[in-house]
Amino acid sequence: MSFPAYLVTGPRVGLSHYRPADGPEFTARARESRALHAPWLFPPTTQEEYEPYAARLAGGEGRAGFLVRERTTGALAGFVNINNIVLGAFRCGALGYGAFAHAAGRGLLGEALDLVLAHAFAPPEGGGLGLHRLEANVQPGNAASIALVRGRGFRLEGFSPDFLHVAGAWRDHERWAVTADMCATPRPAGPATGSFA
Repeated sequence: MSFPAYLVTGPRVGLSHYRPADGPEFTARARESRALHAPWLFPPTTQEEYEPYAARLAGGEGRAGFLVRERTTGALAGFVNINNIVLGAFRCGALGYGAFAHAAGRGLLGEALDLVLAHAFAPPEGGGLGLHRLEANVQPGNAASIALVRGRGFRLEGFSPDFLHVAGAWRDHERWAVTADMCATPRPAGPATGSFA
């Protein structure tokens, strides 16, 4: 399958929007990654689950979704979504993300997250979202996710008991956040090319 033109690229990854045509690869990667993802997240594993999920993230108000692809091959490596975007005086969103098993531990998701942070905090007149703050709510035992956000400069702001309903139960989460001011100094991940505009 051919892959779409990238919205923006880093040294090793490119980001694209969700498309219906990506369903078979996305769901196959999600099935292969069940052991990695459980008990933290449960991305769609069937086309029937993928289609409404992708439609919400592709054009939904208050959301921005990005597929992470290996730059040279176009293979799906993961996803980064910004949910619950609120503008006005708040200008905040909540991150959701995951790497697929074949790409885990290679730094691809971190590179993609850097690209998404730059887009989220860029002003709207430059094609960005113009956000001030992004949150990542992480279950306390998810060491890989905590390391990912800590490595991107997020600060631990608090603990929220019974915060999100995951896998049939209300789960406690740590609240990590980063602001545009905290990301003002670019990370040395290499130059990005392209534009979300």
